[in-house]
Amino acid sequence: MTYWEFLEQYWPNLLAGTTVTIEQFLIASLLMIMISILFGLMRLSSSLLVRGLASAYIELFRGTSLLVQLYWMYFVLPVFGLPLDKFTAGYIAVAMNVGAYGAELVRGGILSVPRGQWEAAYALSMSSAKRMCRIILPQAMVIMLPAWGNMFIDTLKGTALASLLGVADLMFQVNNINQMRYLSAQAFGTALLIYYALARLLLTPGLRCIEARVRRKLSRT
Repeated sequence: MTYWEFLEQYWPNLLAGTTVTIEQFLIASLLMIMISILFGLMRLSSSLLVRGLASAYIELFRGTSLLVQLYWMYFVLPVFGLPLDKFTAGYIAVAMNVGAYGAELVRGGILSVPRGQWEAAYALSMSSAKRMCRIILPQAMVIMLPAWGNMFIDTLKGTALASLLGVADLMFQVNNINQMRYLSAQAFGTALLIYYALARLLLTPGLRCIEARVRRKLSRT
């Protein structure tokens, strides 16, 4: 079977799998951003308990395998009365894993804001929340955005493991094709190209555009 014949026959399966992969990625990315900001700010808290909880979460999810975390979400949590369907378990595990790295990125970005900006905010008598939202975080975002590209790509690649739970994403579809027809080169080669296209042609230009807009807006401000 030629490659074009392969695409002609299996494009509906590949398209359906890619759609599920994109859905997993988008939901996991939104959750990952929230987790990163929340635990990044917690790491900077003046409360020892809050800092300790954030540190424990970060060390646990950075120090263990994403695959093990995925199985815990789906197979172990129901034992404690917290059942999750396979789609939900997939994106939550990926988001919490990547979010642990993102939390340290947020913490580092905030600490990288020049001290003079903090002092200027204090001088204006801003509350802690307003100071963080209006002065510190916008500048920290400019510092963090280049590294966020890697975080989003890691999130995209991490969603591939959800196929091990039976989520009908791209990897699930190509595995099925390979098991039925033994078309390893065509199936996994196509998956490789699709993942690369999503990361290189969509994510990277999109993040560069956002970074440029944030820099322009901040410079005007």
